[in-house]
Amino acid sequence: MVRVLKTELYDAGLETAVSEIIEQSTPSSLRENKCVSATGAHGMITAIKEHDFQQVLDSFYWNLPDGMPGVWVGRMKGATAMNRCYGPDFFKRVFEDSATTTIKHFLCGGKEGVADELKVAVGKKFANHNVVGTFCPPFRALTDDEFRALGDQINKSGANIVWIGLSTPKQERFAKQLEKYTSVHFIVTVGAAFDFHTDKVQQAPAWMQQLSMEWFFRLLMEPKRLYKRYMEIVPLFIFYNLKELITPGKTRRVSNAG
Repeated sequence: MVRVLKTELYDAGLETAVSEIIEQSTPSSLRENKCVSATGAHGMITAIKEHDFQQVLDSFYWNLPDGMPGVWVGRMKGATAMNRCYGPDFFKRVFEDSATTTIKHFLCGGKEGVADELKVAVGKKFANHNVVGTFCPPFRALTDDEFRALGDQINKSGANIVWIGLSTPKQERFAKQLEKYTSVHFIVTVGAAFDFHTDKVQQAPAWMQQLSMEWFFRLLMEPKRLYKRYMEIVPLFIFYNLKELITPGKTRRVSNAG
């Protein structure tokens, strides 16, 4: 792992992350409810502003580097094998690579009906027909009883991996609450993956993603919803990293990926 601002990011790369989650979701592996977040600048800045959210990320098994800015900073700190583990790409690769295995998936997120549409989409796009359940949470917070009922539904389905497609920080807090009631291998938050893979939202071209300009593309697509977020997040991410760079006594710590 490599620390970027206050968050430990996974530094072994997308290929390794995909192979590890599949290997650790086999029937012989312990069901430990390992939480994984695809974490970009939005999550890292929220963690600075909200201590309780930082504690959530600190408790996660992995925080995958969802955006190129986190990757660039991580590489500058010595994580040379680090590359982007973009939530929608990670979702796609795991579904493709587990299609012929016994690994079962549960989809949780999106507006009413989106998770069911995604179940159909992953069968068509990724030849994976191992989705054993879906759930679309209401916009309000779930009660403990509702989380318990959802956990029972997931456990009865036999799911190995639960995928949560909400938004940061809601989805990470949702995963942390859900883990109290489940017996699965992984609970993974992947942001807009549900909307992207059901073709409800257009993804930025690959060249814009590589240049870390995806935020600008999404801002053009959804200005009313996203302009406040990006006008705050992008400058703050740059500011805090520059501040860390020039502040005496700051260390750049890199450790092995978990």
